[in-house]
Amino acid sequence: MSKPNKKGKHLLTVLVEDYFHVGAFENLIQQRNWPNFEPRYEQNTLKALDLLDQYDTKATFFVLGWIAERNPSLLREIVSRGHEVASRGYYHRSLKNLTDEEFREDLRRSNRAIEAACGQKVIGYRAAEKLNFEHSSWILDVLADEGFAYDASFLPGKRTERSKRVAHQVHVAGKAIWEFPYSTRDLGFGLIPIAGGNYFRQIPYTLMRHAVSAWHERNEEPFVSYFHVWELDPEQPRISAASKYNRIRHYRKLDKMEWILNENLALYDCMSVAEHLGLKSEVPAAASGLNAQTIVSKINPPASAGNSDKTPITIVIPCYNEQEALPYLANTLRSVESQLTEAGYKTSVLFVDDKSRDATLETLTELFGKKRNVRIIRHEKNMGVAAGIMTGLRAAETDIVCSMDCDCTYDPHEIQNMLKLMTPGVDLVTASPYHKDGGVRNVPEWRLFLSRGASFLYRRALRSKLDTYTSCFRVYRRDSLADMDLYETGFLGVAEMLGRLDLAGGKIVEFPAILEVRLFGISKMKTAKTILGHLKLLSRLTKLRLFGKTEPIRASLGTEKLEIASENTTD
Repeated sequence: MSKPNKKGKHLLTVLVEDYFHVGAFENLIQQRNWPNFEPRYEQNTLKALDLLDQYDTKATFFVLGWIAERNPSLLREIVSRGHEVASRGYYHRSLKNLTDEEFREDLRRSNRAIEAACGQKVIGYRAAEKLNFEHSSWILDVLADEGFAYDASFLPGKRTERSKRVAHQVHVAGKAIWEFPYSTRDLGFGLIPIAGGNYFRQIPYTLMRHAVSAWHERNEEPFVSYFHVWELDPEQPRISAASKYNRIRHYRKLDKMEWILNENLALYDCMSVAEHLGLKSEVPAAASGLNAQTIVSKINPPASAGNSDKTPITIVIPCYNEQEALPYLANTLRSVESQLTEAGYKTSVLFVDDKSRDATLETLTELFGKKRNVRIIRHEKNMGVAAGIMTGLRAAETDIVCSMDCDCTYDPHEIQNMLKLMTPGVDLVTASPYHKDGGVRNVPEWRLFLSRGASFLYRRALRSKLDTYTSCFRVYRRDSLADMDLYETGFLGVAEMLGRLDLAGGKIVEFPAILEVRLFGISKMKTAKTILGHLKLLSRLTKLRLFGKTEPIRASLGTEKLEIASENTTD
């Protein structure tokens, strides 16, 4: 395809990472939870490759080592289409808190994974964050010493000398390394980035178009542009816990990026950084002993032996309008089930759909309906989270039953440790973020105030002096609670379950846990209604403790004649 404007060179760089890797969400999403998210980087990278093929354009793909280990075939596809593969580091993390040696180890780990995956030697690097020359030039010393030919991590600022605002060579201890900084435009009072990505989406593109066109009138050095593969995915899941600023920064005008790329690819001849430098990526002499076969074996360990000698447990998960959270939950449960199997448990999962109004039931059926160890029950009407837990307790066929939130605000992998506390004589183990060894992360202050305040009052009304009374993340001895009837079937019922068990002489143990903010969807809790409800419940429990009786007990919970279970497939 002929391109009308061929003056100057454009170096195109593509950042291969997923929506949950990005810096905007780093305070919300822990690296250990990455495998739980619905991965979309492969489909988005293939979309980017197809787009570049339309214009016979080559680029440098900066790839996370974490992705290279999990999907080596994707890197081979990038190389097979004639593109360069370079390093983005192993994890998408800031270099601010890394020492020289930690940075070196990260580079080496990433290179081993990338080179083993695609057979192409890594000669380029781009950090997960935009660096400045004043504070981060030390990384060039490390990169040169590790044999990298170039870096593309620095964003020039107003104080950056003009020679460093464009591609230039740096000499370090007798070694040379090229630096390709992000392209910028000098406005007189400061520099504005014009390299692509978020700047192309957020700033009116009429201005960006003019700035890119004018680059070659002002500079002989190549224009360096970039985009993330997730920017080609307007339908990606939304992290609702992110701040308003970060939601705008990440999601605004995602549908704009594809047509911007089409325009630029039609106008300009683009190439990879390696091609511009005249360097060819050679197959490394030894790919660190790693290969796709060994990598796969690490991710997919051999299946365990039979289940005949394992302790059966049931995990109950109440759901109400949780369609967005279910793919994350599905990935999490796979890992949890594997962990519990290795620990000697045979796990059944029981979902209780609380008459959701969205596609929760359909999504549950799609994700779990063919799993032999999964059952799905639906309430006749929306009744609340405590009703869902009680329905699950009564339907369970095991002596030990666990309950957890669908949104995974507590790490379900802690079930294994909570089960260890379910010793003879213990009726309930409850997660406690307010325990001295527990904690909270990114949870709104209003919710903490409400929960801590409720716990303060329950300590004075009940016999068991706990730090937390309102957690849904628990392990139960089924016979101790299955026959219990509740006044409250919503959030308040969770506290009522514990309160009634306590006043009946049950033994309750706390497990220190971390409570995190909900990532998907919105909380169903109504603050004013919940506060008033806690006060009424405290009154009932106090009356029960003092006089041994309360008002007439509510009738048992009802469920539809709807129960989904598959008998022809394994989990």
